[in-house]
Amino acid sequence: MTRWWRSTIRVRLTLLYAGAFFLAGAVLVALLYAFLRHSLDQQLTARGAFVGEQLRAHAPPELYERLQEQFRADRDHTLRVMLIASLVALGAIGVAATGFGWLLAGRALRPLQNITATARRVADRSLHERIALDGPDDEIKHLADTFDAMMERLDRSFDSQRRFVANASHELRTPLTINRTLIEVALDDPDTPESTRQLGATLLAVNQRHERLIDGLLTLASSEQRLTEHRSVDLADIARHAAIDSEAAARQAGVELRAALAPAPVTGDPLLLERLAQNLIDNAIAYNVADHGWVALTTGVDGPHALLTVENTGPTVPSYEIPSLFEPFRRLTGADRRATPSGHHRAGLGLSIVRSVTYAHGGDLRAEPCPDGGLSIQVRIPAA
Repeated sequence: MTRWWRSTIRVRLTLLYAGAFFLAGAVLVALLYAFLRHSLDQQLTARGAFVGEQLRAHAPPELYERLQEQFRADRDHTLRVMLIASLVALGAIGVAATGFGWLLAGRALRPLQNITATARRVADRSLHERIALDGPDDEIKHLADTFDAMMERLDRSFDSQRRFVANASHELRTPLTINRTLIEVALDDPDTPESTRQLGATLLAVNQRHERLIDGLLTLASSEQRLTEHRSVDLADIARHAAIDSEAAARQAGVELRAALAPAPVTGDPLLLERLAQNLIDNAIAYNVADHGWVALTTGVDGPHALLTVENTGPTVPSYEIPSLFEPFRRLTGADRRATPSGHHRAGLGLSIVRSVTYAHGGDLRAEPCPDGGLSIQVRIPAA
């Protein structure tokens, strides 16, 4: 059953304030009751003694007893009225005190709410923002300053990592590009022997595999950092462009591409989103059935999320193996590839890049096996 309230710190503080107030009020009422009872008992004793001396010589004893009973009845009535009035006042003031406690707790916790809001913005956008809390030098300000110092160290660390990725991208691609150029020049020479041509073709394929692997690793590293570009794009346009690029590979594999692309606007990095869609389609084509296979692309909006769904026919995928498919260099055990899109060997980073790009855009992934084999992978990204 769903709870209609959340046990927040503000609620607990308010209940603590209210409980302390009611406990102190109850102790005060008990002390006042005891003091008033003692005072009335002393008055009753003194009055009884005085009236007894006055009536002992001139009135019958029964009158003295009736006066004593009347004095005790008046005392009990006074105590009862005082107790009822005190409890009613305690309840009314306690309700008001609970309301004031709620307001005071909210005011005291406002700096924590600011810290939480800043932490959420930092997690969703960038590490440059700071809390910079003003106020007394208390525990909350110490927490905010510690958080700012931690974000400063993280920001420097991510900037260093970004510079390393940029430098590694250049340093790793340059020698591979030189190797590819030298091999292609050697293959273009008409005097090159056939054995050398076969060796050159093999070396060129190996070089292309290394280029694809490095490109995938760099894309994976860049997508796991914060986004440096935020543009309004439509997942439908990106999926359509990726499907057009994959038509040749689909025909080679005997796979039919189907598309039902409704507008799905998002804000993000178009290059990373295009790589996401391309990897999903390439993976769906590569792992498919031999005859009458198909890949279905669907885009649209569901509430606050833009959706990109890719389904395919293919080998049966056990549910327990699905999480491991999104890890780097992991492939489906025992599955044969029907085709290798774009004419390159796959590096085993396709779905891990899909996951990293999705998370970098604040989205999530849902993957489940289709009843007749294959996978259904749905990418959910906050809609623009």
